[in-house]
Amino acid sequence: MSARWSKLLIIVGIAVLVGLFFALDLHRHLTLAELKEKQELLQSYLMEHWLKTFGGYFLLYVTVAALSLPGAAVMTLAGGALFGFWWALLIVSFASSIGATLAFLVSRFLLRDWVQARFGDRLKAVNEGVAREGALYLFSLRLVPIFPFFVINLVFGLTRMSARTFYWVSQIGMLAGTAVYVNAGTQLGRIDSLSGILSPGVLLSFVLLGLFPLIAKKTLDFFKSRAVLKQYPKPERFDYNLVVIGAGSAGLVSSYIAAAVKAKVALIEKHKMGGDCLNTGCVPSKALIRSAKMAAYRRRSTEFGLGAAELDVDFPAVMQRIQQVIGTVEPHDSIERYTSLGVEVITGEARITSPYTVEVDGRVLTTRAIIVATGAVPFVPPIPGLAEAGYLTSDSLWELREKPERLVVLGGGPIGSEMTQAFARLGCQVTQVEKGPRIMPREDPDVSELVRERFTAEGVTVLVDHAATEVIVSDDTKILLCEHQGRRVEIPFDQILVAVGRRPSVKGFGLEELGVRIGSSGTVEADGFLRTSIPNIYCAGDVAGPYQFTHTAGHQAWYAAVNALFAGIKSFRVDYRTIPWSTFIDPEVARVGLNETEAHRQGVAFEVIRYRFEELDRAIADGEERGWIKILTKPGKDKILGVTIVGPHAGDLIAEYVLAMKHNIGLNKILGTIHIYPTLADANKMAAGAWKREHVPHGLLRWVERFHAWRRG
Repeated sequence: MSARWSKLLIIVGIAVLVGLFFALDLHRHLTLAELKEKQELLQSYLMEHWLKTFGGYFLLYVTVAALSLPGAAVMTLAGGALFGFWWALLIVSFASSIGATLAFLVSRFLLRDWVQARFGDRLKAVNEGVAREGALYLFSLRLVPIFPFFVINLVFGLTRMSARTFYWVSQIGMLAGTAVYVNAGTQLGRIDSLSGILSPGVLLSFVLLGLFPLIAKKTLDFFKSRAVLKQYPKPERFDYNLVVIGAGSAGLVSSYIAAAVKAKVALIEKHKMGGDCLNTGCVPSKALIRSAKMAAYRRRSTEFGLGAAELDVDFPAVMQRIQQVIGTVEPHDSIERYTSLGVEVITGEARITSPYTVEVDGRVLTTRAIIVATGAVPFVPPIPGLAEAGYLTSDSLWELREKPERLVVLGGGPIGSEMTQAFARLGCQVTQVEKGPRIMPREDPDVSELVRERFTAEGVTVLVDHAATEVIVSDDTKILLCEHQGRRVEIPFDQILVAVGRRPSVKGFGLEELGVRIGSSGTVEADGFLRTSIPNIYCAGDVAGPYQFTHTAGHQAWYAAVNALFAGIKSFRVDYRTIPWSTFIDPEVARVGLNETEAHRQGVAFEVIRYRFEELDRAIADGEERGWIKILTKPGKDKILGVTIVGPHAGDLIAEYVLAMKHNIGLNKILGTIHIYPTLADANKMAAGAWKREHVPHGLLRWVERFHAWRRG
């Protein structure tokens, strides 16, 4: 028999049994009044047929619990009244747990696959929580009687908890509550209603039962931490409250916060202050993009009535300007500045030798807590011949001084796309190679298509569905070989830039030796408080994931620093609800929250409002009409689920929506906020106005129209 027919038969069977229960008015027998009335008769029957009574009661209780029928509380009282405390506790404990597990299994068989398939992405955190601490969650719920047990049975059936775990946790977790009800049943003659068992003393017992799992969790955490740390000698005194490894965005912010709250903090950096962002990432790439944009404007001079202009790109000067920009920003992240803020900056290679000690070039630092903020490095795929031919990454790119005439960019993500357009605008013949079906794969298809069309218009060759297989050197010519739809494609190049992602830096500074767990994605495994598997070692930034943005590194750094310094007193769970990002191509692409692709995948209902920059006066005046603002809202409501902006200064414009989503501000409030005219920011108000026009209350307006007609006479 197929699973479909099996499910149908079970549904029909349950429906018939429940229907008979109510049709035959059986539920009237499971009331307190009926029980008190028949108490003597039942006890007499028990004396003559004790085995039948025990067995019948047990089977009836299992059935009631399995079918989630009303009456379990009354049956528990009846058990106490009939069998006495210990026998009733034994029977009810097993019957209720078996019935609950049957309900759990039915829910799982009928609904779990459908629920997980439809809402799997949204339930990912729930599944991870159940896998990690599901037994504790269930135990807590079993101890708190305000949660209907039948709801717990059905809901946990939709999770990935094993039936065995569900049974034994239910058996233990319901025992205390069962004992309270059974004990009340032994005094049935003095109880007039179910509320009668909830005396102040009993209520206090339930409150204490509810608090027990929280106390147990704290106690468990304490002993788990102690078990991890007890193998390492703890210094009597510490040199530092906090040692931070890595002086990128996360490390700088962590150490700054520690110093600001007057903790003694050491910041260790083996290379350059500022990390990737200052030296090889955000700052140099944006400086390059700016130069490239000026070149693009010069080519467009006739659009602005300035006449044709010759363009001579001085590539070495462009690259030198990037170093000047880095030099200008550098003092903000310098040793001198952080020393003045109260941070002890140590230059050298750090190695964590215990949860309390960090060694730097032979010097041992003792510390109460450690933050790992070691960042990430470019990932280079194992393509045969690539290393022999030579390649560039986002780290080594800035050493170029000679413009490559033919540049291959391997990767269609944000870094690859930014560099593709920038080098094309500076006069390189650029070929962008992407293994997947489209560039900018994290964005909606309409975004990818607009960017592809823009790149193509600027002379870039965009190749999607091209898997790089080998690099060969033939007669001083370098050639990238790709496979496309079963065909071999040859792409000659002078330089190749590998931009297919970044790999967290987790090796070489002691984490492996200490046994700090590394996740499947390569990041350091951490909980919601950014604690690693060793409780006084924290992590933040690219090494922690799940985002690789400078602003999220700084965001995490606050939580990591505060939690590391005030552990045991107050801890804060890191908030990822509104993480924005931007790709600085032209037009810029910025996003916060859900896009259409993610909403469809997660089964989230939404409406879409789109406002095009070609309708905005300032964009027209600036000659920057390309792109749009796309807002996803709850159907019929102005609540913002996500925003994608493709257009001029999208990375700046998105901030208003980040604020709105963070503080639950809807589009009506944005529409009611004055925006300066003419500005690009006015597009946000215009987009809110577009939503309002789509939700005009036509019925009300018809009445208003009649009202005005009446007033005209």
